[in-house]
Amino acid sequence: MKLSKRTLDILKNFKEINQSILFKQGNSLKTISVMKNILAQATIEEELPRDFGIYDLSQFLNGIDLHQSPELDFSNDNHVVIKEGRMRSKYFFADANCIITPPEKPILLPSEDVSFDLSTDQLDKLLKAAGIYQLPDLAVIGGNGVVKVLVRDKKNDTSNDFAITVGETDATFSFNFKVENMKILPGTYNVVVSQKLLSRFTNKNQDLVYLIALEPDSTFE
Repeated sequence: MKLSKRTLDILKNFKEINQSILFKQGNSLKTISVMKNILAQATIEEELPRDFGIYDLSQFLNGIDLHQSPELDFSNDNHVVIKEGRMRSKYFFADANCIITPPEKPILLPSEDVSFDLSTDQLDKLLKAAGIYQLPDLAVIGGNGVVKVLVRDKKNDTSNDFAITVGETDATFSFNFKVENMKILPGTYNVVVSQKLLSRFTNKNQDLVYLIALEPDSTFE
């Protein structure tokens, strides 16, 4: 079987969340961070023929990149053969017990208190601003009738910030995230936030979802 560019892009993103991954038979990919504060799941076009673990996903993907259009042969129980023309790579699977894996049951938001759309351009601008101004925090703020997403340093009252208005609200809240936890692929997302310190980012053009934990100092009135 061959992996599509989209699947490879998803895996390159997932390696930023967890260096290891347990592939499950079928067409669903899931990963969870070591701290268990970021979970990502996607449906891919390929049908994986078996369960197998990869301990160093970055290394595995770099091995695939040695080839132009490789074929993956899963006929062996303990390794995959990556082949193209006269080239062959044998890559051994990892023990599933060595990999931190997401729960089998889907995780649902305990409540859906705030919802808005965030475009590719808006997300890109927020993350670029965080890099330019060296800001560690991203916040979803509700007040004065509007919802804003901004990057800031919440511990510094005189820090620079960058904000984008994304919706309207009659509530008052401050939902705090770490910028470093925004490990999501570019795209337009529907964002739903629960005051119970959990959020869901659903890519509107792909079957791709991220669950990201909020910081404990978040507030909702």
